[in-house]
Amino acid sequence: MATFSSDLVQFQGLFQMILVLGIGGSFPYGFHISVINYPSVHIRKFINETWIERNGSPLHPETIMLLWSFIVSVYGIGGLLGSLCCGYLTTKYRKKKCQMCTNLIMLVAALFMAFSKTAKSFEMILVGRFLYGIGTGFSLNIHPQYVGEISPKKLRGFTNSTVAVFLTLGKLTGQVIGLREILGSEALWPWLLASSGLSALVQLVTLPFFPDSPSYLLIQKSNEEAFRKGAFSLCIFQIYFYSFEVFHTAQFEEHLIQYVSLGVGLCECLSSILCTTLIERFGRKVLLWGGYTLMCFVLVLLTMTLSLQHQFFWMHYFSVILIFLFVIFYGIGPSGATVSIMVEIFSQSFRPSAFLIVGCINWMGLFVLGMIFPLIVDNLGPFCFLIFLGILALSAIFIYLYLPETKGKSIMEIRAEFNKLNFGKKETSVTENNFPKEQLFCTKL
Repeated sequence: MATFSSDLVQFQGLFQMILVLGIGGSFPYGFHISVINYPSVHIRKFINETWIERNGSPLHPETIMLLWSFIVSVYGIGGLLGSLCCGYLTTKYRKKKCQMCTNLIMLVAALFMAFSKTAKSFEMILVGRFLYGIGTGFSLNIHPQYVGEISPKKLRGFTNSTVAVFLTLGKLTGQVIGLREILGSEALWPWLLASSGLSALVQLVTLPFFPDSPSYLLIQKSNEEAFRKGAFSLCIFQIYFYSFEVFHTAQFEEHLIQYVSLGVGLCECLSSILCTTLIERFGRKVLLWGGYTLMCFVLVLLTMTLSLQHQFFWMHYFSVILIFLFVIFYGIGPSGATVSIMVEIFSQSFRPSAFLIVGCINWMGLFVLGMIFPLIVDNLGPFCFLIFLGILALSAIFIYLYLPETKGKSIMEIRAEFNKLNFGKKETSVTENNFPKEQLFCTKL
């Protein structure tokens, strides 16, 4: 505790910057994943009423569901576009300036959402959701790289795992203000969707007072002094997209579902915070393959309980307990460790390309699953989770066999571990004293 307190004082500038980056970084991503569930009934009703007013006849329920699915999924298209552009633009114009431009995009999206009902245009919701996707596509790439570049070696795991903490805080915030007693009512849902603009506004106002990322100051600007002083001053998402449908499958009453979903978000948030304290003790690799393995066991049991819920009236309560366990295991393990691994296994020159690839896979997956997940649930029922079970099992095996532990290691040591695991080469003795000067630059904190 004394060590943590001294670190808190010594690195107070770092913690302030972590807070500012998180508010406008991964926080909006989590927020938009969870918040879209709560006004779903009101938005579908709004689409139909708008269509009747324009054309004099209602839409077919299947058409309304298709439009609703596209509103949910267009977020992924925007995110993909943002991810594709992020690498080039951040290299040319630096991360700080791009993140501030991202905040402007998010504010424009918030305006579209806020006035969509007044303008009687569901197309404005579609445009706003698309712009939100572009903004979060940028911020979800910039945030972990920025945080990873400003963190000292002794706090690297903690600092990187805060990306997941802000993501889960975003989900939880979306669930809280999405309650019908707050902004989830039929009258206030446009302001619910627009409320994300507040986090963008906060970061837009505060980020100019913080330095650029060290890599920009050193590599692009060749300013070594500023570089050394600068830091002073990615299966779970589908449950959030269609959480109401998942809990309907578990036979929960309509008015209770939003509170059960809120409990899930709270569990994930707390477990992600716990991950920040465990990641330096157990390492990244153990949290990853261990978390995926435990999630696999939970999905096996969840499939069984959902299949048997019609035979035993009490079985659906076990299903909900298992969903909570699934989220807890995800939060403690893969949620925070994944970001740390992504930042640590790539050198500075390859990191933007790596995040581009991961971002494309992530956003395309969100779009595809956002469109087809309701169909999967309708056709496979409780067996829909077996698809994710297979993915998790393969991931756990791959990580256990081929991924080195990155805790406390330099990029050269990690590279040597990769050679040993994947190519059978002997691990050479690597010390930082043998590295060329250009590979030793780090943030002075």
